[in-house]
Formats: sequence, C-alpha cells, structure tokens
Amino acid sequence: MKITGIRLLALAGSLAAQQSPLPPLPPDIPKDAVIRMFLTDKTPSGQDAVWSTPDGVTHEFFQFNDRGRGPKTYTAYRVDASGLIASEETTGVDYMKSPVEERFSSNSGAAAWKNQSEDVKQNDAAGKFYVDLDAGPEAGAMLARALLRSKSGKLALLPGGEASVRKLESIPVDVEGKKLTVTLFAVDGLAFTPSYVWLDADQQFFASVGGWSALIRQGFEPAVASLQKAQREVESSRASELAKKLTHKPAGDLVIKNVAVFDSNKGSVLRGQRVTVRGERIVALETERGQAAAGAEVIDGAGKTLLPGLWDMHAHLFPANAYLDIAAGVTTVRDMGNSIEDLTRLRDQIEAGTQIGPRIVRAGFIDGPGPFEGPIKVLAATPEEALRRVDDYAKLGYVQIKIYSSVKPELVPVIAAEAHKLNLRVSGHVPSGMIAEQFVRDGADEIQHMNFIFLNFMPDVKETRTPARFIEPGKRAAAIDLNSPQVNGFIALLKTRHTVIDPTMAVWEATYVDRPGQPAIMDGFFFDRLPVQVQRGSKTAGGALNATDPQVDKLYRASYANMVRMVKKLYDSGVQIVAGTDLTNGYGLHRELEIYNQAGIPAPEVLRIATLGAAQVMHMDRDFGSISPGKFADMILVNGDPAANISDIRHIEIVIKNGVIFRPAELYPEFGIRAQ
Repeated sequence: MKITGIRLLALAGSLAAQQSPLPPLPPDIPKDAVIRMFLTDKTPSGQDAVWSTPDGVTHEFFQFNDRGRGPKTYTAYRVDASGLIASEETTGVDYMKSPVEERFSSNSGAAAWKNQSEDVKQNDAAGKFYVDLDAGPEAGAMLARALLRSKSGKLALLPGGEASVRKLESIPVDVEGKKLTVTLFAVDGLAFTPSYVWLDADQQFFASVGGWSALIRQGFEPAVASLQKAQREVESSRASELAKKLTHKPAGDLVIKNVAVFDSNKGSVLRGQRVTVRGERIVALETERGQAAAGAEVIDGAGKTLLPGLWDMHAHLFPANAYLDIAAGVTTVRDMGNSIEDLTRLRDQIEAGTQIGPRIVRAGFIDGPGPFEGPIKVLAATPEEALRRVDDYAKLGYVQIKIYSSVKPELVPVIAAEAHKLNLRVSGHVPSGMIAEQFVRDGADEIQHMNFIFLNFMPDVKETRTPARFIEPGKRAAAIDLNSPQVNGFIALLKTRHTVIDPTMAVWEATYVDRPGQPAIMDGFFFDRLPVQVQRGSKTAGGALNATDPQVDKLYRASYANMVRMVKKLYDSGVQIVAGTDLTNGYGLHRELEIYNQAGIPAPEVLRIATLGAAQVMHMDRDFGSISPGKFADMILVNGDPAANISDIRHIEIVIKNGVIFRPAELYPEFGIRAQ
C-alpha cells in the first residue's frame, strides 16, 4: 500500500501495519529537528523529523518499519508567501521498498513535476497547491495551513480537483506538565473520506490518528487515546448523518417485480419472478402475477437480475470500508482480524443504524510475541496463553480463530483443538517455520492467501514473517508444476480434510502485475469516476513489488498467472474456495470474482462462491446466501446478468440488507465517486 504525506492524514486503519523494531534515525538529522513518533497500537515503529535551514528550506525525514516494509524518504520543501508549495524534492523508497524520486517546481504561474507515474508541465498553475505522491506527512500540514490562510478556505489543486478545510474541535492536552491546546481540522477533496490533522495554536503539525496507527509529536504519545476518542466522535457523527440520509426503509412490504432471480442453490437464473419482502425477511418468491398488494413499495426489475447479497470473506473492517462495502453490494463480511473494542463498536453502530455497513462475522486474531507481532495485541507464547485467548474469543461470540505468522508452530494444534472443542473454525497465515501441509495436519480448517499455497512447495523459505513471503513466491511460483505429484498430493490432502482456501487473488494481481503509470487493475472500471487524487494514487502501483528489472517483471507476471491457474485446479479438484479481498474499497470484490471467472470457473459458480458457498462455510446458510422465503432479505439488483457476464456484477442499482434499501448512485458521491 502506498503511504504518502497526504494519505497518512487519513490512515483510517487501512494499513495493516505490524510491530517491528524502531529503526534508528540517521545521524544527519540535526539535534534541533522536531521529532514525531509513528505508533502502531501505541508501539513506536517509526519517526518523522522536520527542520529548517537558513536558506528557507523545510526538510523532512520519514520512516517506519513494518516487517521489513515501510517508507524511508527525505523531502525538501519551499513554500511561497501564500503557503503554496513552490518546490518539492523527495528521494528514498516507498512502502514496498521501491525507489521513489519526486520533483516539483513552479515559476511565474507555470509548474512542472515528475514522479514514478507522472511527467507533467502545466501553465495554469497560479494559486494552486501541488499534492505530492511521495513526500512526508508535513506536506499535509502545509496544505491545511495554506487552506486556513485562504479567504474561502478552499484551494484548487495540482494536478486537479479542489480541497477545503473545516475546523472541528479543540481539546486541551496535558502530558507530564506539558500543556497545549490542539485543534482537529478536516481537509476534504483528497480521498474518499476527509483527511484529519491535529494542529497546535501556531498551526503546526501535532498529530494524525486513525485505526491502528498514529503520528504524534515526540513526548506526547500518551495523548493519542484522547485524540482518537475526540476524532472518533466526529467521524461517528458524520457516519450517523449519512446513515440517516441514505437509508431507505419501506413503510410496508417491498416487492421486486418482473425480475430475473439468481438461484444460488442450483446456479441458474429464474426469469419473470416476483420477490416480496416483509420487514427483514423474504416472504415470497413466485412467478410474476401482476398487481402488487396495496401499500407495497414496488421496484420494477425488468431487464435486471436479483442476486443474494455478496460476501467478502477476508476483511479488516473500519467505518469507511464498511460504507463502501454496502455501495458495492457486499452485505456480509468476515472480519479476519481487528481490535476487539473497535470492531464491537462498529458492529453495534451498524446494527443500530447509525453507520452504513455490512453484517459482520468475527474471526479472532492470535499472534505470537516478538519483533514481527501483529498490531492486534492478542498474543500467545505458551499453551496456557493460547488456550486463554481462544476461550476469551469464544465467550465474546467469535466464530473463528485466525492464527498469524509469529505463532509458534507447536501452538497450532493446541489452538486448533481448543477452538474445535468450542465449535470455532481455525484458519490463518501459515506460521513461520511451518508449511501449509503441516498447518492443515495440525488442525487448520482454512488457509488465507494464495502465496502460502505456493510456499508449501518452497520449504527452504523458513522465515515468512518478512516480505520474503511475497518476494519468493513472486520469483519462484511460475516454476511450480501444478500437475506434479507434490502438488496433486497436497490438493488431495486439502480435499480429504475439507480445507477451505481464501486466495485473495486481487491482492496478488496488484502485488505482481500493477505497474507505475497505469491505473491499478482493480480500479479500472471505476477509475474515471474516482477523485483526482485517488486516481493519481491508483497509478503509482504502490502495493506492487519493485519490478523495474525486465526479468523480474517477467517472473512476477508468470508467477501470478500460475496462481490463477491454481485457483482453477483447486476448484476442479473439489477444494472449496471463498472470495475474500483483504482490501478496503468494496469494489475490490468485483475484481476478485472476475479473476475466478478468468481462471475458468463458470460465472454461475463464481456467484455461488460469493453467496451461498460463503454462508455454508460459516454455517449461516439457514438464514443467508440465497433468495428464499424465510431468509433475511439481503439482495442486490443488478442491471445485467452476472451469471452470463460476471463483470455485470459492477452494475448494481439497489442494495437491500435486512429489508432496508440503499442506492449506490446515492452512496458513492458522498465519498467523492461519481455515480454511473
């Protein structure tokens, strides 16, 4: 994932960063630099240093460490009298350690900039603020200050769009006698949601917080909790306003008439149907018969297809992507690792109707302590701790345990046995020091991510807590013979054990195939509708491994192609697949389904995977997964027929969850995405 100075202001938990040792500051950082600490769940994992030199240049060094990933950049800024960027030069590496070099300059109303995906000269640049791709967090504070100096509170942006600023709330901060007042500002126009930044009384950067991560002035780390609480209240207020405005509850029965219905039990389409919803549930599915009952809200489904609501079986849910899930027709998600407190709060808000979002199925995250432990601090180093963690999740109503990479291999059977005793499923990353076959034999019901399937045939890769788990499959998966005895034997084991595979293929496409200068493949359908700055981020290939060497590029593409072929082989062999994304934009699931179809799985079967199949895996098919009388009314109305053309799944006109109506054409514009 690409992390820039601007995007850091809206972390919103989208970066699943892990704890890693705090990297040392370079010796060339001056002693008078202002230091800010990058925290992952209160644990220091990076720094941001800012200082000025007599020539009027502001300098910034930014880094954090995430299991060997993370940016490391130097930036030099000049600002003009209006606070606009006059020049900016950034060098270093991005989150995936790909080299970056960005240069911007303006003079007499003209501007020029060059980075990994752009080389632009623009004459009408006067009065416009340049939004960087690679600079540090200080660039976001500079934008906020420039907006506050503007009489209108708005500024045109380079290369396009407009930003505005809102003052939200001021709170006192007192840490060990160091007192000051800080103010929360929202900068709109950069991303799907507002970018939030805390400034002090002199409008200097104090902090940005969101999700699992925070950046805050050194010495004030204990204040993060109070900042998070205040900011969360602001964000919840906005979410509640959107929910009130965009949620449509029928006054009486809801009838979808004259519609084609996808039968997920049979994988076929029933034409000329009528579906009646009363309250939260479907009460009738029948052949179209004419006049609807008086008082019913009627939706004409002529030329459209009604499908069960989609399931994303691999999510890390936060308020923004919960909203985008509904816009994309995802009515149920399985959260594969999150703060217990944050996820409980989000689930409660969704159920109360004050946050738009899907139904949440919870999997409890367990990792082992150490330098690569995950951001969700539910850790187990001994059998006793492992048993206690499983029991605690079971008492909270979780239905699955997700084992992560730092869990000791000898604890896997302990966790699995206890989870199964309590009727919980077990899945996860294959822990470092194991291969997938051992993980399955020790009790795992499911494996997350296709890379671990291929690492099963690379037993020499012992350390999989680091980027090696991406890099080695990228370089070597192409050479794996899918018809070899080793592969066939492993797949037979998966089938015998009824092991489920959650391949997250859209992630691997982004990792191995996306390239700078081109829109991310998963964004292709939406690209022209996205906010300008989101479009720019899409074209950085920020989630891709460095493939500037033509031979490496060729290897990565070939390895990804073999992963796609593995999806089809698993399906043909009778191994159950679930559709998960590990993404945050909702519509990434559409791309996931397209990849399965491109692999050779028939479109009706792909739709079954994303609906009834998911519900069956979670033992929830009694109430979900098909359009059947008695089941909850979770449905999507699509303009087209995804059972014939899977990409029609992108043309969703209406989303129904629990009998309540949402319209993507209303939802998307609130997040800066133009409606179709």
